[in-house]
Amino acid sequence: MSDRSNERPRRNHGSSSSKGRNGRPGNGGRKGRRDDSRDRRNDRSGDGRGRSRNARPGGDEERKFNNRHNRSQPRRQGYREDRMAQKLSEPDLPSDLDISVLDPSVLQDLKVLSHDNATRVAKHMIMAAELLDDDPALALRHARAAKNRAGRVGVVRETNGVIAYHAGEWKEALSELRAARRMSGGPGLLAVMADAERGLGRPEKALELGRSPEARDLDREGRIELAIVLSGARRDLGQVDSAIATLERVRPNKDERDVSAMRLSYAYADALLAAGRKAEAADWFKHVIELDPEMLTDAKQRLEETE
Repeated sequence: MSDRSNERPRRNHGSSSSKGRNGRPGNGGRKGRRDDSRDRRNDRSGDGRGRSRNARPGGDEERKFNNRHNRSQPRRQGYREDRMAQKLSEPDLPSDLDISVLDPSVLQDLKVLSHDNATRVAKHMIMAAELLDDDPALALRHARAAKNRAGRVGVVRETNGVIAYHAGEWKEALSELRAARRMSGGPGLLAVMADAERGLGRPEKALELGRSPEARDLDREGRIELAIVLSGARRDLGQVDSAIATLERVRPNKDERDVSAMRLSYAYADALLAAGRKAEAADWFKHVIELDPEMLTDAKQRLEETE
């Protein structure tokens, strides 16, 4: 599949991203990536997560919530043993991790947990992000450990979904991102979900997500991300002209020079090349090169394909 995203648990210094080949949200055709079957990209969700901002760490809110849950859903036999086994199998955490690198809104969401549990969850989220490029399998173990400890916190489920997506676990990614969207509201990571459907060989399902009411709530970057995925889904179905038209609906524009514009330009050039429109593709690849002085993308190599 295509290029992997730079999505990480939100940090207080922000994050960057770029686009991939074959219509996947990714890294702009970035060089030096491993097998395409693991390469994916995300969209970003809104800030609101629907949890109390006044909850104290380990306070009454968490206990009352857990008590209500326990009364309504009796725990199955072996539950405690399974929970203990999960904790014993968690990957190790460095002792010097500073959880303040996480975005304040993420730390706020974790305050419904006890202090010790919130700290461990935060550390697992950080490790999942740090290991994602070099060891996606271990990154996913950390993300799952965080989910097992904080399965009712939307941002934790979202993180597990994003890490699973990067690791090529499409079913798990979809399940976790759907759960996060139910908890948090809003469109969620719609482009990631659509791309996971493609990973499962279901481009029609990806197109259905593109027609969902939630797609109308996306911001400009989200619309671009989704358009790139939907364009790729069209190409999966052999509909190259429709793939180009899908990208044209979000208006590739050479006057725009931000990262989203570069991603869109790259995807547009790639689709044009797939349609045999080499001169137009060359023009757009040249534009990507102008926007990419550090040569993070492979646009220069792709330009050679148009000759």
